[in-house]
Amino acid sequence: MASAAAAAALIWAQKPAPLARIQNIVVIFAENRSFDTLYGSFPGANGLKNAKGTQTDRDGSVLKELPPVWGGLTAAGVHPAIPEARTAHLPNAPFAIDDPNGFHAGLEVTTRDLWHRFYQNQMQIHGGKNDRFVAWADSGALVMGHYDGSTLKMWQLAREFTLADNFFMGAFGGSYINHLWLICACVPRIPHADQGPAKRQISVVEPDGVTLKLAANSPASALDGPPKFVADGNLTPDFYAVNTMMPPYQPSGNKPKPGGDPRLADPDLDTTLPPQTEQTIGDLLSAKGVSWAWYGAAWKAALEGHNARPVPNFQYHHQPFNYFKNFAPGTAEREKHLKDGGLAGAEFLKAIDAGALEQVVFYKPQGNLNEHAGYADIRSGDAHIADVVEHLRRGPQWKNMVVIVTYDENGGFWDHVAPPKGDRWGPGTRIPAIVISPYAKRHFVDHTQYDTTSILRLITHRFDLPVLPGIAARDAQVKARGGKPFGDLTNALDLR
Repeated sequence: MASAAAAAALIWAQKPAPLARIQNIVVIFAENRSFDTLYGSFPGANGLKNAKGTQTDRDGSVLKELPPVWGGLTAAGVHPAIPEARTAHLPNAPFAIDDPNGFHAGLEVTTRDLWHRFYQNQMQIHGGKNDRFVAWADSGALVMGHYDGSTLKMWQLAREFTLADNFFMGAFGGSYINHLWLICACVPRIPHADQGPAKRQISVVEPDGVTLKLAANSPASALDGPPKFVADGNLTPDFYAVNTMMPPYQPSGNKPKPGGDPRLADPDLDTTLPPQTEQTIGDLLSAKGVSWAWYGAAWKAALEGHNARPVPNFQYHHQPFNYFKNFAPGTAEREKHLKDGGLAGAEFLKAIDAGALEQVVFYKPQGNLNEHAGYADIRSGDAHIADVVEHLRRGPQWKNMVVIVTYDENGGFWDHVAPPKGDRWGPGTRIPAIVISPYAKRHFVDHTQYDTTSILRLITHRFDLPVLPGIAARDAQVKARGGKPFGDLTNALDLR
């Protein structure tokens, strides 16, 4: 069997030479929106006009109506509030959150958060039927909500360049696992987790391996309340960490151990992930001599203890390299590659304007600007990301640049397109992705099948890197089912 290195060499040999024109790849990673939530009415895309959206109850029967939005539609502290009672008796169908004749909660309104977890995402997808998003949600009807996205600045950029309408989140579940999937296509495992603090995080799952075991007091119907489970933890029964765990290094949501190293998170807490050693795309780029960086907005503020809600609301589990031993505090790799994006991305914008960006760059907006339901609105994050793109377009490195703007995951929101069959970890629900570049096809909707690993594939192909093991494993399973590996985003480009 050919080695991974040989396979990578073959890919490179088949790569069109014009791909070498790309000198900079910039990835902007927003938060928690499905494709239909924002782009369901985008011209030429596979959107809501092709969707039925009828939801079934936990017993498989068709729901007579949607349940209320449990706890109310708007996030805590948002005024005017839209209480739970006002959301009752919605038809069993998708609905517009911003409908002036309905809730009239526009893109500038912060809604409540929704479940977006590993097992629930699979239970909602229900083998591709996408008909149990309501049944396995803690937010009732809200999962079926969507917006008219046509006033978004990123919508206008999608019309000017390329919108991918067949792009799926790399892994089932939430932000933590999908950030890891973005950089390593891997899922951490904690050996002997049942013998340490993390044992409290082990889920109880049915024999099918995808369904959480219901508690005896769980409501029978979605109309009666959110489901309850015996144990909905962060670990699988075989100790893979699939839901949010905290970085072992500061900045982390877990404080240092009393009297311990202040640079570390307390390892005795059940949500502290041990340092990881899997290979990342950063490791491969460094080995090849390709410059790269992860710019985390408000990284320095968080390290200095100046994080606060609602601003900047730095999210610790959105910094994936901070989980890996190669980037531990005190290492040269950390100093070189994990960079402060500044408050509201100010330091990142300075690097753009100066033409000082590395060849491969990841940018993570701070919490109040990342579009995450529950603590951020869509409009503010959209405007911020569009401003970053405008700086990139005016910057001295633009002429040889490809910018990819996408979301980490769906945030619990429904989408009508069935995810392709991949492996145990995903792909999950469809999300928006926009390719912006002098080389991007103009006014184009790309129907090529992609997932989060497609970003890694583009980087891998352009810089002649070995294929990460997680990508190779997913491809093998896809091929075994008679499918084709996911695209590398080059169909969105015109490199002639």
